[in-house]
Amino acid sequence: MSTESTTAGRGDVVNWRSVAAITAAAAALYFGFRLIPTGTNLHHMDFQVSGANALEMCDPANPQFIPVVAMRSPVKVALSPEGGAEPAAGRETRWKLTLATSGGKPIGPVDLMTVHTRKMHLLLVDPSLRDYQHIHPEPGANPGEWIFSHTPLRGGVYRVFADFTPAATGRGLYAFADYTAAGNATADPAWRAPRLGEETERGAFVLGLGLEKGDVVKAGTPGTLVFHVRAKDGSPVPLEPVMGAYVHTTAFDEARSGFAHLHPRVEPGEVEPPKDGLSPLPPLKNPTRPRFAFDVMIPREGRYLVWAQFRLGGEEWFQPFALEVAP
Repeated sequence: MSTESTTAGRGDVVNWRSVAAITAAAAALYFGFRLIPTGTNLHHMDFQVSGANALEMCDPANPQFIPVVAMRSPVKVALSPEGGAEPAAGRETRWKLTLATSGGKPIGPVDLMTVHTRKMHLLLVDPSLRDYQHIHPEPGANPGEWIFSHTPLRGGVYRVFADFTPAATGRGLYAFADYTAAGNATADPAWRAPRLGEETERGAFVLGLGLEKGDVVKAGTPGTLVFHVRAKDGSPVPLEPVMGAYVHTTAFDEARSGFAHLHPRVEPGEVEPPKDGLSPLPPLKNPTRPRFAFDVMIPREGRYLVWAQFRLGGEEWFQPFALEVAP
């Protein structure tokens, strides 16, 4: 055998040894990373449900009305009052909410992303849509348990929508549960929410909700709602951040079949705020008459109530607006 061929053979051995060493190192790194705790033990498939009427995860870049009640959710929600107390209008009740996947795996804080400063948002509304409350539950003692308190203002069947984002998917997901509060559920016939395009006065301020284009919202057609507020004396409006935004809006239909939880649109030239909403907000462009645009698509005609939630001078406000969606 020549010296040249012997050298080539040794080179092949060295190359194979290098490949084997690199492969072994890569495998060790892969399995090493697999052993590092990542928080959630849930996976993307834990939040999938097959078949018809399956509730899909929502892309926050495409806000729309979510028909939560009619769809099959990949998660289950159960409510139980603490100590077996009977909920009643005007009385605070402490609740335990149990959240789990359809396969029975508990969903705790480590399994959810922080979105708009919170792990979970609860949207509670009575049959008349006149009592809307936005509550953030805290983790309970056991996995999958969440604790919150709620004081219903009226009697009747309250619907509790849960709005959260699994860490395994990064997409919004929803579920609901009902409970009955004892007490008077008769609607006040004199009550009236301002209609779209109207302004209403509250204390030293004037509020309004209108449309960016046109004068009517059409079913199945993307549109943009515009909320504005101004002080009667023309002074700067003391708006303060709430959940990482200056204003939030939530729309419910009369049947409470679902909701649209909307956040202000990022205007051209503005920086997209982080999804968790923990960073400071930029100053208002027009502090004497700030306006905020909310993109939305509502699939069905009918009557809706849109609640604007914001903070003025250290106080959190909720203001309803009536919305008619045309065919």
